[in-house]
Amino acid sequence: MKKFMNVTMPDNSVWQVPTNVIANNRAAYYAKEHGITFEESLEQYTLPLFQCDPYEIEDWAENNMNWSDVLPHAVMIRAGEVDYDDGWANGEKTFIEA
Repeated sequence: MKKFMNVTMPDNSVWQVPTNVIANNRAAYYAKEHGITFEESLEQYTLPLFQCDPYEIEDWAENNMNWSDVLPHAVMIRAGEVDYDDGWANGEKTFIEA
C-alpha cells in the first residue's frame, strides 16, 4: 500500500495524509458493520484492497471521510498561493457607508 496520499487544496496548498489513517477508518467501519475484529477487517479486507488498487484509498477517503478526520494527521508539504492581482481585478466588490 502506498504510504501517503497527497491532496491539492483549492488554494493550491498540498497536504500529505498517511494512508494508514484512511485504512484504519475503513477497517473500523467494516469491523462494526460485519461483526468482526478490527484486525481481521484491516488485514483480510482493507489492506489487500488498498494494495491492489490505490484508487480505492482515494475513493474511501473522498466518499466516507471528512477533512476533519484526517487533519490531525495531515502535513502541509507546499503552502498555498493567493493571486491578489487576480482578486483585485476579478474579485467580488461591495460598497459600504462609512
